[in-house]
Amino acid sequence: MRILVMNPNTTASMTASIRATATAVASPGTEIIATEPLWGPESIEGHFEGYLSAAAVLDRLTTLDFPFDALVMAGFGEPGREGAQELLDVPVLDITESAAQMAMMLGHSYGVVTTLDRAVPQIRDRLLTAGLLQRCAGVRGTGLGVLELEEDAERTTRIIVETAREAVRDGAEVICLGCGGMAGLQERVSAELGVPVVDGVAAAVKFAEAVAGLGLATSAVRSFAAPRPKRIGSWPLSTHLSLSAASSSRNADFSSQTSGI
Repeated sequence: MRILVMNPNTTASMTASIRATATAVASPGTEIIATEPLWGPESIEGHFEGYLSAAAVLDRLTTLDFPFDALVMAGFGEPGREGAQELLDVPVLDITESAAQMAMMLGHSYGVVTTLDRAVPQIRDRLLTAGLLQRCAGVRGTGLGVLELEEDAERTTRIIVETAREAVRDGAEVICLGCGGMAGLQERVSAELGVPVVDGVAAAVKFAEAVAGLGLATSAVRSFAAPRPKRIGSWPLSTHLSLSAASSSRNADFSSQTSGI
């Protein structure tokens, strides 16, 4: 089985961290391929960047030339998954719903710890749309920007633990890490708090293995039917970008090696 994990931002070091977490939890025989868009924001902290990223991710998916059995979208609370479900004929899972669904299997209520406070309404909206908000005890921001998560691992973990402890006081019995950039921190945070901590990347990979292993895929009967054929000007944009051009203009760390393809 081959699972594609898509980092929605263009920071390749974050792609590498997400890949490491996905690979660590994947079953024997599951191949993890992780990549990011060729263009778009280096981090996503708001609706504007979120919708730019959604377009960039869909653009990237349109131009991939290798097969995969499931897609994991590694952005927490960000748009675009529904478009990918229309575009692809394999299961599509995102880390927001996967984390919340797994958390609800482990406790009566869950809390989400994310990055900046401005992300909180966006995540709450996503959970509400998914029908998962009712059992959410709260979504709390750490005050850390997405790119700050990689600057000082000890400081990042300490702030996440402090914020998660507040969520537990609010009634959360399980904590969800609310950013793909927090991948890999769940064990340390759980040890500090004494409650289960769900990493969305890990949860989505395991759900993807289960869904694809059962031979299931997104229903195309109605909501997620394939896009109707029509002309879209200058689409897909990635066909006009070479890897070298994308590297020099958007993300100096991007390369086919760091992106795993």
